[in-house]
Amino acid sequence: MIPPSVIRARLRPVLDQAPRIRSGPDARPAAVLIPILASTADPRLVFTRRSDSLSRHAGEISFPGGLVDPGESLAAAALREAEEELGIAPDDVELLGALEPVHTRVTGVLIVPFVGLLGRDPRYTPNAAEIAEVLEYPLADLAAHAEVREFEHEGRWFQTNVFDMDGIVIWGATGHILQTFLDVLREATKAREA
Repeated sequence: MIPPSVIRARLRPVLDQAPRIRSGPDARPAAVLIPILASTADPRLVFTRRSDSLSRHAGEISFPGGLVDPGESLAAAALREAEEELGIAPDDVELLGALEPVHTRVTGVLIVPFVGLLGRDPRYTPNAAEIAEVLEYPLADLAAHAEVREFEHEGRWFQTNVFDMDGIVIWGATGHILQTFLDVLREATKAREA
C-alpha cells in the first residue's frame, strides 16, 4: 500500500503550489481535478465519461473540471467542478498542487490540472446532465497501458498519449495530463529513493 502520507511527501514538493496563468484572447482558463483515492493498497484515479448529449467533448473520458468563473481562483474552480459533476465535497480533497497548464488548441482552453488526495472513497452523486459514468483505475494499471500513437477522432488524426483501459480510451488533453502526472510521480519516487 502507498499510504497518503507517502503520496503527499512525494508530490507536494514537485507540484506548483500557487499556479498562475495569463490567458490571452486565444485561451480561456479552466481547471481540472486529478482525484487520487488513497484508501486502498493500490491508489486509484477518478475519471468521468462525459454525457453523449453534451455539445463539446461528448462521450469522452476526462477529469472533473471546467472553465473558471470570473473572479474565481483556479483551485476553487477545480474543487467546484468536482463537486458539481461528482458530488465530491471540497473539504474531502487535500490539494497537493498543480501540474503545468495544458493548452487545447482546438477549443482554445488553457487547463490547469490540480492533484487532489482523498483519504476515503467518496459517495458519488454524478450530475446526469454532464456525466454518464464515473470510472476508477489503479495507478499501476494506468501506467501499464500508457502509449503514444496516432489516434483518429471525427476524421482527424492526432499524435497523442493513449490509455486503452479495456475499450475505455483516455486520450487528448486528458491523456496528456495523465501521462504528465504519471511522469511526475515516477520522477518524484525515484528522487526520494535515491
